[in-house]
Amino acid sequence: MAAAALTLLVILVSIIITTLINKKRAAPAAAMHPPPPPSPPLRSVIANLPKIIFHSKPMFRWVHDVMKEMNTDICLIRLPGGGAANNIIPVLDPAIAREMLRKQDAVFADRPISFGSHAVSGGYVTTAAVPYNDQWRKMRKVLASEIVSPARHVWLQEKRDEEADNLVFYVHNRCMAGKCVNLRIATRHYCGNVMRKIMFGRRFFGNATADGGPGPMEVLHVDAVFAALDYLYWSCLSDYFPCLRGWDVDGKEKVIKEADETIKRYQNPIIEERIRQWRSGERKEMEDLVDVFITLKDDHGEPLLTPHEIKNQATELMMAAIDNPSNAVEWAMAELINQPDLMAKATNEIDKVVGKDKRLVQESDIGRLNYVKACAREAFRLHPLAPFNAPHVATQDTIVGGYFIPKGSHALLSRYGLGRNPKVWVDPLKFDPERHLRDSSDAEVALTEHDLRFISFSTGRRGCLATVLGTCMTTMLLARLLQCFAWTPPENAKTVNLAEAEDHLSLATPLMALPRMRLAPHLYPGN
Repeated sequence: MAAAALTLLVILVSIIITTLINKKRAAPAAAMHPPPPPSPPLRSVIANLPKIIFHSKPMFRWVHDVMKEMNTDICLIRLPGGGAANNIIPVLDPAIAREMLRKQDAVFADRPISFGSHAVSGGYVTTAAVPYNDQWRKMRKVLASEIVSPARHVWLQEKRDEEADNLVFYVHNRCMAGKCVNLRIATRHYCGNVMRKIMFGRRFFGNATADGGPGPMEVLHVDAVFAALDYLYWSCLSDYFPCLRGWDVDGKEKVIKEADETIKRYQNPIIEERIRQWRSGERKEMEDLVDVFITLKDDHGEPLLTPHEIKNQATELMMAAIDNPSNAVEWAMAELINQPDLMAKATNEIDKVVGKDKRLVQESDIGRLNYVKACAREAFRLHPLAPFNAPHVATQDTIVGGYFIPKGSHALLSRYGLGRNPKVWVDPLKFDPERHLRDSSDAEVALTEHDLRFISFSTGRRGCLATVLGTCMTTMLLARLLQCFAWTPPENAKTVNLAEAEDHLSLATPLMALPRMRLAPHLYPGN
């Protein structure tokens, strides 16, 4: 009761202080600058504070509903507390998004401070969650030149190929047993397997499973990755009220710590042992990305990265690579199962490019699988995993779209709103892969969307460096599932339920589907 009373008191005092400060600033700001983006009524913000603070970081459905009521594609939501989420600026307009991440990229290159981002980045020693500073420049240079470079991508292809085969092996085993496949498990753990293989040179932390599926350790590892992602920004009460940091009034700090500790409990011992092997001379050849990190040298021949940096950057790479491909493919499969004619077009394309019963689809085929990639693009557009992109913090006062944006404001590009904006997309709630074939003047469909009409891999200084890896993982995952198996809803079900979860954008229930072999038996790995 005492903690709840203290929390309520802090919120009420913060509302009063914030309101007075905003009123004091309003007159001179109006004289000096264009107006800020329109704001929802204060009563609406106050009425929704409990949900914003305690549930959905901030509650994205309320944000989009209120912007729809205001008929605006940009707004300014002032939250009390003066902390990490004081000024939130959601953006649903691609033109404004492009202005922020292209024309004013340097202005919006910073990241906010939050309990979650501090925890998973090891105190901001990584890349994606780190403020715009020298540490970010150092780590981004390492990733661009040494980790996700074209040469490194080719070097790691064999490991990715192994996991594409293991995916088919796992689903085939379920198929032969006459069992449904939980495609959330299949997609998430394919992505987890790829990242563990290229990072640590192994698929399993424990013993291999007979059917190729994840073991208990792998399940805990991937679940922790998704939990950490869910709590990265605006999850803790202390993100809104920094004076409460360490008190863990709402219990969220404990959740984040446990997720981070779970990830590192499985990863760090491997990294520590590998460092010992290199230092002792026992290990002499690089086999995976951990080896690359360890063997990097500075200008004086000393290790470029500390063990702490390596461990936390490995965690961030895991978090960056597993979520989007797995979610997009789970949604794409759900939509395609409900529209068999679209699934037939995708499988027919694969058969035409690869040849029916000749071989399994490979990464070298991706450039010619335009319809398959159009299905993935449409899933990224309509069904993003996160409602917002990682926040961009304005490093100075600026003007965007004719509106004044105060320094320190947090710009949130809405993945949900951009992809479903009716001013941009015809029939935006319809899953229509062919819209990307009609809209593209290029010979090859790409999963990237440079005009920011939706977000698959972000752009600018804070954009995703590993778009090639993400494209390969997404396309191979979807193509192998479609090429190797015919899919139907579970017995006694005519269609897949496409309902979204209430507090996030994944399917409300994991996708269950029944596979049937569609290739010659000798093509399935293990036969």
